[in-house]
Amino acid sequence: MLKLRPPRMSTLKTPTPRSPIAIPRSTQGVAFSPLRRRVVCAGVAAGSLFLPVPYAKVWAQSGATLKLLRVPKLALAVGNNKYRDAPLKNPVNDARAIGEALQEMGFEVTVKLEAGRAELAAAVRAYTQALASRKCVGLFYYAGHAIQLAWRNYMLPVDAEINTIADIQKQAVEVGELLEGMKRAANPMNVIILDACRDNPFVSLKGVDHKGLAQMDAPLSTLLAYATSPGNIASDGDGANGLYTEHLLKEIKVPQAKIEDVFKRVRLGVRRRSNGQQVPWESTSLEEDFYFLPPQELRKITEPEAEKQFNQELAIWEKIKKAQEPAPLEEYLRQYPSGHFAELAQFQLDRVLARLGEKKIQVESLESNPYSKGTAVADTKRKVGDSYTYREFDLYTKIVNRTFTRTITEITDNEVIYAGGGRTDLLGNSLRTSYGAPSTGSQIWGVDYAVGKRWTSRHKTVSRNGVPVQVDLEVRVVAREKITVPAGTFDAFVVEANGYAIGAGVNTRSDSKRWIAPHQVRAELAIELHERGRDGRVVASERRELVSFRQT
Repeated sequence: MLKLRPPRMSTLKTPTPRSPIAIPRSTQGVAFSPLRRRVVCAGVAAGSLFLPVPYAKVWAQSGATLKLLRVPKLALAVGNNKYRDAPLKNPVNDARAIGEALQEMGFEVTVKLEAGRAELAAAVRAYTQALASRKCVGLFYYAGHAIQLAWRNYMLPVDAEINTIADIQKQAVEVGELLEGMKRAANPMNVIILDACRDNPFVSLKGVDHKGLAQMDAPLSTLLAYATSPGNIASDGDGANGLYTEHLLKEIKVPQAKIEDVFKRVRLGVRRRSNGQQVPWESTSLEEDFYFLPPQELRKITEPEAEKQFNQELAIWEKIKKAQEPAPLEEYLRQYPSGHFAELAQFQLDRVLARLGEKKIQVESLESNPYSKGTAVADTKRKVGDSYTYREFDLYTKIVNRTFTRTITEITDNEVIYAGGGRTDLLGNSLRTSYGAPSTGSQIWGVDYAVGKRWTSRHKTVSRNGVPVQVDLEVRVVAREKITVPAGTFDAFVVEANGYAIGAGVNTRSDSKRWIAPHQVRAELAIELHERGRDGRVVASERRELVSFRQT
């Protein structure tokens, strides 16, 4: 057993709060109802800003991130090579390298190599007990063989001799035991990395129906990362490290990179290196940002700085959004892995790579899995003639404001055009409203959906009365549930978008909740919108429901 203790770290500076300028965050891509049009046209005094609510949240998050970076950081890295039936080459190297990298970043690290069952189980218990007593940020890394059985994932010790299904539970160490230990520890944050999705080493074992590992949703305050998508296998690598860990070691050393950006860059790098045959996967429930190499000082950028950065990003996106080669899209995604157009760029990259012959593997997402809400990929196979009828009513009075139908009349390589003039991209994001107002590229509709996934969008449009409006939003998939609307009952993901719309005479907070089932209907099933003025009073509250639809 190797014990690595962190070097002395410099103290992070506490940012001094300034008088911030509000960054608007609001939903977009939904046509205004008559009530909402009155609100937007009335607005508030030109140039006024709504400060208290959004910035209370912004500074709370900054404070939480700073606190998170100051608590102790504890890691356990495990690497197993010497399996009797199917030895591996790189896991020991991988665990050593991860341990050394984390130690340099201030983690206290324990490295376990060639662990048998008793040693591995004891190490997991000791690790979770330490998390509980010290309330550390935790990181667990495992490289080696693993197997799934009845939707449970098991790490395989080097001394495992498995001939029957019953042997798995007796001789392997279940990942669920680690998760339960972390849950009891109630420590601030956990990262679990499983570079363990290699082939089943027990080729004669009967009764294991699925390859790779089973999909699991991340517990509270946890990021769970797999070397490849659930139900698929990963490469042991041709060099000193496995393909996944090779890229992970590179990306965690990038200064000032947020943890979710690290794993997004890893996913892109591994996917491209493997030509789509290995696509890493993550499930997250993190609320605060975390950095392996944090900035010298955490501070909230000013609105002029944010606007300048956004305009730079927008200019890049406008140049590459129709790219037919992967290079510019990859460059954008590496520079802006969580960018305001990252979902759109990912979708375009998927299309380009498919045309170039990539056969990308897919997440195996089965409804019978009790440990995950599953994953759904956006269905972009819209057809001319597809039609969706909605009713819209006030949530307080229940009075129906209107009933309307959206019918697709034309589809181009990049746009879906509806009767009446509205246009969306192939994912469903608004490009032009029915009254002709353009959008710089909203991304409320994503490439895929899984509980915990989050993204942002900042874009510009024009209100019906010609006022330029900037919208800034945070979007998150918060649940999966059954929903019944007049059109039927569906298995839907619940997507919340919260933010602001600000322009001359416009200052509105908007909170929305959408129900979407991309695997069943290529349009939203329902949406609830709540809007408040600068004084906090509700000025609009309505629900839209799918009444009927026709799609091929």
